[in-house]
Amino acid sequence: MRDEVRRRCESMIANRDAIQKVFRWGHGLLCVTEACMYTMKGKTVDGERLQMCRDLIKDKTGVFSGFRGNVQTVIAATLALGHNPEGTLENGLTVYKMLKKRMWDSAYLPMAAMSIARLAPAERYEEIVEKTKEIYDLIKKEHPFLTSAEDVSFCALLALSEKSTEELVTEAERCYRFLTEHTRFPKNSVQSLSHVLALCEGVPEEKCEKTIELYDTLHACGLKYGNIYELPMLGILAVNNSDFEHLAEELQEISTWLSKQKGFGFWGSITVKQRLMFGGMLLQEQEEEGDLSESALVQSAVATIVAQEAAMMAVMASTAAATTAANS
Repeated sequence: MRDEVRRRCESMIANRDAIQKVFRWGHGLLCVTEACMYTMKGKTVDGERLQMCRDLIKDKTGVFSGFRGNVQTVIAATLALGHNPEGTLENGLTVYKMLKKRMWDSAYLPMAAMSIARLAPAERYEEIVEKTKEIYDLIKKEHPFLTSAEDVSFCALLALSEKSTEELVTEAERCYRFLTEHTRFPKNSVQSLSHVLALCEGVPEEKCEKTIELYDTLHACGLKYGNIYELPMLGILAVNNSDFEHLAEELQEISTWLSKQKGFGFWGSITVKQRLMFGGMLLQEQEEEGDLSESALVQSAVATIVAQEAAMMAVMASTAAATTAANS
Protein backbone atom coordinates (compact mmCIF):
# COMPACT_ATOMS: atom_id res chain seq x y z
CA MET A 1 0.00 0.00 0.00
CA ARG A 2 1.30 3.46 -0.90
CA ASP A 3 2.37 5.54 2.10
CA GLU A 4 -0.13 8.28 1.20
CA VAL A 5 -3.00 5.78 0.99
CA ARG A 6 -2.01 4.22 4.31
CA ARG A 7 -1.96 7.66 5.92
CA ARG A 8 -5.44 8.33 4.61
CA CYS A 9 -6.68 5.00 5.98
CA GLU A 10 -5.15 5.70 9.39
CA SER A 11 -6.53 9.24 9.34
CA MET A 12 -10.02 7.93 8.53
CA ILE A 13 -9.92 5.50 11.47
CA ALA A 14 -8.73 8.24 13.85
CA ASN A 15 -11.41 10.60 12.56
CA ARG A 16 -14.08 7.94 12.96
CA ASP A 17 -13.08 7.35 16.58
CA ALA A 18 -13.16 11.11 17.28
CA ILE A 19 -16.63 11.44 15.71
CA GLN A 20 -17.98 8.51 17.71
CA LYS A 21 -16.92 10.26 20.91
CA VAL A 22 -19.26 13.13 20.00
CA PHE A 23 -22.05 11.03 18.51
CA ARG A 24 -21.93 8.09 20.91
CA TRP A 25 -25.22 6.72 19.65
CA GLY A 26 -24.59 7.62 16.03
CA HIS A 27 -24.97 5.10 13.25
CA GLY A 28 -21.64 3.41 12.53
CA LEU A 29 -21.91 3.76 8.75
CA LEU A 30 -22.58 7.48 9.03
CA CYS A 31 -19.62 7.97 11.34
CA VAL A 32 -17.33 6.28 8.81
CA THR A 33 -18.79 8.42 6.02
CA GLU A 34 -18.12 11.59 7.97
CA ALA A 35 -14.60 10.38 8.78
CA CYS A 36 -13.99 9.93 5.04
CA MET A 37 -15.25 13.46 4.45
CA TYR A 38 -12.60 14.83 6.80
CA THR A 39 -9.87 12.61 5.38
CA MET A 40 -10.69 13.58 1.79
CA LYS A 41 -10.19 17.22 2.80
CA GLY A 42 -6.93 16.40 4.57
CA LYS A 43 -8.35 17.49 7.92
CA THR A 44 -8.55 16.07 11.43
CA VAL A 45 -11.73 16.02 13.48
CA ASP A 46 -11.88 18.71 16.18
CA GLY A 47 -14.21 17.16 18.76
CA GLU A 48 -15.06 20.47 20.41
CA ARG A 49 -15.87 22.13 17.08
CA LEU A 50 -17.99 19.16 16.02
CA GLN A 51 -19.85 19.29 19.34
CA MET A 52 -20.39 23.03 18.85
CA CYS A 53 -21.90 22.41 15.41
CA ARG A 54 -24.20 19.72 16.77
CA ASP A 55 -25.38 22.10 19.50
CA LEU A 56 -25.77 24.85 16.90
CA ILE A 57 -28.21 22.70 14.94
CA LYS A 58 -30.18 22.00 18.11
CA ASP A 59 -30.29 25.70 18.98
CA LYS A 60 -31.41 26.80 15.50
CA THR A 61 -33.97 24.07 14.75
CA GLY A 62 -36.99 22.55 16.45
CA VAL A 63 -37.30 19.04 17.85
CA PHE A 64 -39.21 17.82 14.81
CA SER A 65 -37.05 19.63 12.26
CA GLY A 66 -35.77 17.75 9.24
CA PHE A 67 -32.27 18.77 10.37
CA ARG A 68 -32.52 16.38 13.34
CA GLY A 69 -32.15 12.59 13.40
CA ASN A 70 -29.50 10.71 11.44
CA VAL A 71 -29.02 13.56 8.98
CA GLN A 72 -27.95 15.80 11.88
CA THR A 73 -24.62 13.97 12.19
CA VAL A 74 -23.79 14.51 8.51
CA ILE A 75 -24.81 18.18 8.60
CA ALA A 76 -22.84 18.80 11.80
CA ALA A 77 -19.71 17.26 10.26
CA THR A 78 -20.19 19.32 7.11
CA LEU A 79 -20.55 22.52 9.12
CA ALA A 80 -17.48 21.71 11.22
CA LEU A 81 -15.44 21.27 8.03
CA GLY A 82 -16.35 24.75 6.81
CA HIS A 83 -15.05 28.19 7.76
CA ASN A 84 -18.31 29.71 9.01
CA PRO A 85 -20.65 27.12 10.58
CA GLU A 86 -23.23 29.63 11.83
CA GLY A 87 -23.46 31.46 8.53
CA THR A 88 -23.60 28.24 6.51
CA LEU A 89 -26.36 26.78 8.69
CA GLU A 90 -28.34 30.01 8.49
CA ASN A 91 -28.04 29.93 4.71
CA GLY A 92 -28.98 26.26 4.67
CA LEU A 93 -32.13 26.94 6.67
CA THR A 94 -33.01 29.75 4.27
CA VAL A 95 -32.65 27.45 1.26
CA TYR A 96 -34.58 24.74 3.12
CA LYS A 97 -37.56 27.08 3.49
CA MET A 98 -37.39 27.86 -0.23
CA LEU A 99 -37.35 24.16 -1.10
CA LYS A 100 -40.25 23.35 1.22
CA LYS A 101 -42.43 25.84 -0.65
CA ARG A 102 -41.90 23.87 -3.85
CA MET A 103 -41.37 20.25 -2.78
CA TRP A 104 -42.51 17.68 -0.25
CA ASP A 105 -40.41 17.65 2.90
CA SER A 106 -38.24 14.61 3.65
CA ALA A 107 -34.99 13.62 5.34
CA TYR A 108 -33.20 14.39 2.06
CA LEU A 109 -34.44 17.96 1.67
CA PRO A 110 -32.07 19.37 4.37
CA MET A 111 -29.13 17.69 2.63
CA ALA A 112 -30.14 19.29 -0.66
CA ALA A 113 -30.47 22.66 1.08
CA MET A 114 -27.01 22.39 2.65
CA SER A 115 -25.44 21.45 -0.69
CA ILE A 116 -26.89 24.57 -2.31
CA ALA A 117 -25.95 26.77 0.67
CA ARG A 118 -22.33 25.57 0.65
CA LEU A 119 -21.71 25.55 -3.07
CA ALA A 120 -23.60 28.55 -4.44
CA PRO A 121 -23.65 32.31 -3.73
CA ALA A 122 -26.72 33.64 -1.93
CA GLU A 123 -27.87 35.61 -4.95
CA ARG A 124 -28.34 32.33 -6.86
CA TYR A 125 -30.35 30.46 -4.21
CA GLU A 126 -33.75 31.24 -5.70
CA GLU A 127 -32.59 30.33 -9.21
CA ILE A 128 -31.02 27.03 -8.13
CA VAL A 129 -33.97 26.03 -5.95
CA GLU A 130 -36.32 26.60 -8.88
CA LYS A 131 -34.00 24.64 -11.16
CA THR A 132 -33.90 21.79 -8.61
CA LYS A 133 -37.69 21.59 -8.72
CA GLU A 134 -37.74 21.67 -12.53
CA ILE A 135 -35.19 18.86 -12.76
CA TYR A 136 -37.04 16.76 -10.21
CA ASP A 137 -40.35 17.20 -12.04
CA LEU A 138 -38.83 16.21 -15.39
CA ILE A 139 -37.16 13.13 -13.90
CA LYS A 140 -40.36 12.22 -12.07
CA LYS A 141 -42.24 12.48 -15.36
CA GLU A 142 -39.79 10.11 -17.04
CA HIS A 143 -39.62 7.65 -14.13
CA PRO A 144 -42.69 8.12 -11.89
CA PHE A 145 -42.19 4.88 -9.95
CA LEU A 146 -38.42 5.16 -9.50
CA THR A 147 -38.18 8.82 -8.54
CA SER A 148 -38.67 9.56 -4.85
CA ALA A 149 -37.50 11.88 -2.06
CA GLU A 150 -33.98 10.44 -2.08
CA ASP A 151 -33.44 11.87 -5.58
CA VAL A 152 -33.91 15.48 -4.40
CA SER A 153 -30.29 15.85 -3.29
CA PHE A 154 -29.02 14.60 -6.63
CA CYS A 155 -31.34 17.06 -8.38
CA ALA A 156 -29.87 19.88 -6.29
CA LEU A 157 -26.38 18.87 -7.41
CA LEU A 158 -27.52 18.83 -11.01
CA ALA A 159 -29.06 22.26 -10.54
CA LEU A 160 -25.69 23.67 -9.45
CA SER A 161 -24.27 22.82 -12.87
CA GLU A 162 -24.00 25.51 -15.53
CA LYS A 163 -25.77 23.19 -17.98
CA SER A 164 -29.43 23.88 -18.71
CA THR A 165 -32.20 21.82 -17.15
CA GLU A 166 -32.93 20.16 -20.49
CA GLU A 167 -29.28 19.30 -21.08
CA LEU A 168 -28.88 17.75 -17.64
CA VAL A 169 -32.04 15.66 -17.77
CA THR A 170 -31.35 14.54 -21.34
CA GLU A 171 -27.82 13.46 -20.42
CA ALA A 172 -29.00 11.65 -17.30
CA GLU A 173 -31.65 9.87 -19.35
CA ARG A 174 -29.10 8.80 -21.97
CA CYS A 175 -26.97 7.33 -19.18
CA TYR A 176 -29.99 5.59 -17.65
CA ARG A 177 -31.07 3.97 -20.92
CA PHE A 178 -27.55 2.81 -21.78
CA LEU A 179 -27.00 1.28 -18.34
CA THR A 180 -30.36 -0.49 -18.23
CA GLU A 181 -29.70 -1.95 -21.67
CA HIS A 182 -26.18 -3.16 -20.87
CA THR A 183 -26.31 -4.15 -17.20
CA ARG A 184 -28.52 -5.91 -14.70
CA PHE A 185 -28.06 -3.25 -12.04
CA PRO A 186 -31.23 -2.39 -10.05
CA LYS A 187 -33.05 0.40 -11.87
CA ASN A 188 -33.34 2.62 -8.82
CA SER A 189 -29.57 2.46 -8.32
CA VAL A 190 -29.01 3.06 -12.03
CA GLN A 191 -31.05 6.25 -11.78
CA SER A 192 -28.84 7.57 -8.96
CA LEU A 193 -25.72 6.61 -10.91
CA SER A 194 -27.09 8.34 -14.00
CA HIS A 195 -27.56 11.58 -12.07
CA VAL A 196 -23.95 11.49 -10.92
CA LEU A 197 -22.60 10.71 -14.39
CA ALA A 198 -24.59 13.63 -15.81
CA LEU A 199 -22.54 15.90 -13.53
CA CYS A 200 -19.26 14.63 -14.93
CA GLU A 201 -17.65 15.74 -18.17
CA GLY A 202 -17.75 13.47 -21.20
CA VAL A 203 -20.06 11.66 -23.62
CA PRO A 204 -22.83 9.84 -21.70
CA GLU A 205 -22.33 6.46 -23.35
CA GLU A 206 -18.56 6.60 -22.87
CA LYS A 207 -18.93 7.41 -19.17
CA CYS A 208 -21.32 4.48 -18.81
CA GLU A 209 -18.95 2.15 -20.64
CA LYS A 210 -16.12 3.15 -18.31
CA THR A 211 -18.30 2.49 -15.27
CA ILE A 212 -19.26 -0.95 -16.54
CA GLU A 213 -15.64 -1.71 -17.41
CA LEU A 214 -14.50 -0.78 -13.91
CA TYR A 215 -17.24 -2.90 -12.34
CA ASP A 216 -16.25 -5.90 -14.47
CA THR A 217 -12.55 -5.33 -13.74
CA LEU A 218 -13.13 -5.30 -10.00
CA HIS A 219 -15.20 -8.49 -10.14
CA ALA A 220 -12.59 -10.18 -12.35
CA CYS A 221 -10.05 -9.35 -9.61
CA GLY A 222 -12.28 -10.98 -6.99
CA LEU A 223 -13.63 -7.67 -5.64
CA LYS A 224 -17.40 -7.93 -5.56
CA TYR A 225 -18.28 -4.25 -5.59
CA GLY A 226 -21.90 -3.55 -4.68
CA ASN A 227 -24.49 -2.59 -7.26
CA ILE A 228 -27.00 -0.79 -5.07
CA TYR A 229 -26.15 2.40 -3.12
CA GLU A 230 -22.45 1.85 -3.88
CA LEU A 231 -22.92 2.54 -7.61
CA PRO A 232 -22.66 6.36 -7.58
CA MET A 233 -19.17 6.17 -6.08
CA LEU A 234 -18.23 3.59 -8.73
CA GLY A 235 -19.20 6.11 -11.40
CA ILE A 236 -17.01 8.78 -9.81
CA LEU A 237 -14.08 6.38 -9.68
CA ALA A 238 -14.59 5.31 -13.30
CA VAL A 239 -14.62 8.78 -14.85
CA ASN A 240 -11.68 9.98 -12.76
CA ASN A 241 -9.36 7.01 -13.42
CA SER A 242 -7.95 5.20 -16.43
CA ASP A 243 -5.79 2.39 -14.99
CA PHE A 244 -8.50 0.14 -13.59
CA GLU A 245 -6.14 -2.73 -12.83
CA HIS A 246 -4.06 -0.50 -10.57
CA LEU A 247 -7.24 0.92 -9.00
CA ALA A 248 -8.46 -2.60 -8.25
CA GLU A 249 -5.13 -3.42 -6.63
CA GLU A 250 -5.32 -0.37 -4.38
CA LEU A 251 -8.93 -1.06 -3.42
CA GLN A 252 -7.95 -4.62 -2.50
CA GLU A 253 -5.11 -3.34 -0.32
CA ILE A 254 -7.40 -0.84 1.42
CA SER A 255 -10.14 -3.42 1.98
CA THR A 256 -7.65 -5.92 3.42
CA TRP A 257 -6.14 -3.29 5.72
CA LEU A 258 -9.55 -2.09 6.90
CA SER A 259 -10.71 -5.66 7.56
CA LYS A 260 -8.15 -5.79 10.37
CA GLN A 261 -9.43 -2.62 12.04
CA LYS A 262 -12.09 -2.42 14.74
CA GLY A 263 -15.58 -2.22 13.25
CA PHE A 264 -14.49 -3.31 9.78
CA GLY A 265 -13.70 -6.97 10.31
CA PHE A 266 -15.82 -10.13 10.40
CA TRP A 267 -17.66 -9.04 13.53
CA GLY A 268 -17.94 -5.40 12.49
CA SER A 269 -20.96 -3.56 11.09
CA ILE A 270 -19.26 -2.61 7.80
CA THR A 271 -19.60 -5.09 4.94
CA VAL A 272 -17.00 -5.93 2.29
CA LYS A 273 -18.98 -4.00 -0.33
CA GLN A 274 -19.06 -0.96 1.96
CA ARG A 275 -15.32 -1.27 2.59
CA LEU A 276 -14.74 -1.04 -1.15
CA MET A 277 -17.00 2.00 -1.42
CA PHE A 278 -15.15 3.77 1.39
CA GLY A 279 -11.88 2.72 -0.18
CA GLY A 280 -12.99 4.49 -3.32
CA MET A 281 -13.68 7.63 -1.32
CA LEU A 282 -10.22 7.52 0.21
CA LEU A 283 -8.64 7.30 -3.23
CA GLN A 284 -10.29 10.50 -4.45
CA GLU A 285 -7.93 13.39 -5.02
CA GLN A 286 -8.10 16.13 -2.41
CA GLU A 287 -8.92 19.67 -3.52
CA GLU A 288 -8.62 22.99 -1.73
CA GLU A 289 -11.89 24.91 -2.04
CA GLY A 290 -10.18 28.29 -2.13
CA ASP A 291 -8.35 27.38 -5.33
CA LEU A 292 -11.46 26.32 -7.24
CA SER A 293 -14.05 28.12 -9.34
CA GLU A 294 -17.70 27.53 -8.49
CA SER A 295 -18.05 25.02 -11.31
CA ALA A 296 -14.89 23.12 -10.32
CA LEU A 297 -15.93 23.21 -6.68
CA VAL A 298 -19.18 21.48 -7.54
CA GLN A 299 -17.26 18.77 -9.38
CA SER A 300 -14.82 18.22 -6.50
CA ALA A 301 -17.69 18.02 -4.02
CA VAL A 302 -19.63 15.41 -5.98
CA ALA A 303 -17.83 12.38 -4.48
CA THR A 304 -18.30 13.62 -0.92
CA ILE A 305 -21.97 14.40 -1.30
CA VAL A 306 -22.65 11.16 -3.16
CA ALA A 307 -21.06 9.30 -0.25
CA GLN A 308 -23.36 11.11 2.16
CA GLU A 309 -26.35 10.08 0.06
CA ALA A 310 -25.18 6.49 -0.11
CA ALA A 311 -24.73 6.36 3.66
CA MET A 312 -28.17 7.78 4.30
CA MET A 313 -29.74 5.22 1.98
CA ALA A 314 -27.85 2.49 3.82
CA VAL A 315 -29.14 3.76 7.17
CA MET A 316 -32.72 3.75 5.94
CA ALA A 317 -32.33 0.31 4.37
CA SER A 318 -30.85 -1.19 7.53
CA THR A 319 -33.52 0.46 9.68
CA ALA A 320 -36.26 -0.93 7.46
CA ALA A 321 -34.69 -4.39 7.59
CA ALA A 322 -34.42 -4.26 11.38
CA THR A 323 -38.04 -3.18 11.70
CA THR A 324 -39.19 -5.98 9.42
CA ALA A 325 -37.20 -8.55 11.39
CA ALA A 326 -38.57 -7.27 14.70
CA ASN A 327 -42.16 -7.52 13.44
CA SER A 328 -41.78 -10.96 11.86
